Amino acid sequence: MQTLLAFSLGILPTIIWLGFWLGEDKKNPEPKPFIFLAFWAGMVSVLVAQLAGDKIMELFFQEKEAITLFVLLLLAGSEEIIKYLFAGFSVLRKSVNDEPIDAVIYMITVALGFSAMENTLYLWDIAGSDQLYKTIVVGNMRFIGATVLHTASSSIIGIMLALTFYKPKIIKFIASIFGLILAIALHTSFNFLIINDVEGNIFKVFMFIWIVILVLLLFFEKIKQIQAKQKLSNNKKKK
Repeated sequence: MQTLLAFSLGILPTIIWLGFWLGEDKKNPEPKPFIFLAFWAGMVSVLVAQLAGDKIMELFFQEKEAITLFVLLLLAGSEEIIKYLFAGFSVLRKSVNDEPIDAVIYMITVALGFSAMENTLYLWDIAGSDQLYKTIVVGNMRFIGATVLHTASSSIIGIMLALTFYKPKIIKFIASIFGLILAIALHTSFNFLIINDVEGNIFKVFMFIWIVILVLLLFFEKIKQIQAKQKLSNNKKKK
């Protein structure tokens, strides 16, 4: 029962969150099989990220020492790069990625798949103990924050790709690198502030992440406008 509960609580919140983002693109929805593929790729990428994370901790973190900012940077960097690579191999390099907004949707979907598996593994680990019920009743800030964080960081990369969708390949490449840097910086900052949290400041950290989400929503609308203008321009050329 507890195993089923852990799985359900790990997956369902991300499915609801995914539904919200897909609703933002309801006029030109992505094919469901590719949404599923992106979500699944995100889930599988967790296993690779965990292996990378374990290796980083083994090499750079020793018992009884504080985790340094450099280690946090490596951990965040490995996760963001792995998510992006899995997004690239699963959907971003496919012909289905044919509009600017697609990159944002697929990056968010991969991120939510990543969060779903990460949350499930976290809940699975505490299944069988009273911690599972405490997490359900009281709530766990890391548990909630991880999903929002992964969504925000991956969507930054998607937005950079979307804004340069109609640009030359070199510009797209530079934009993807810049997006990765921003995503890693956000991820590292979040983890650093959470680990070094002074009582009361954690809410400010989460408020900042939600502000980032709101800003990303504004960019989402901007990308829709760019996409609409390009379609209008293409239609005029055809005439």
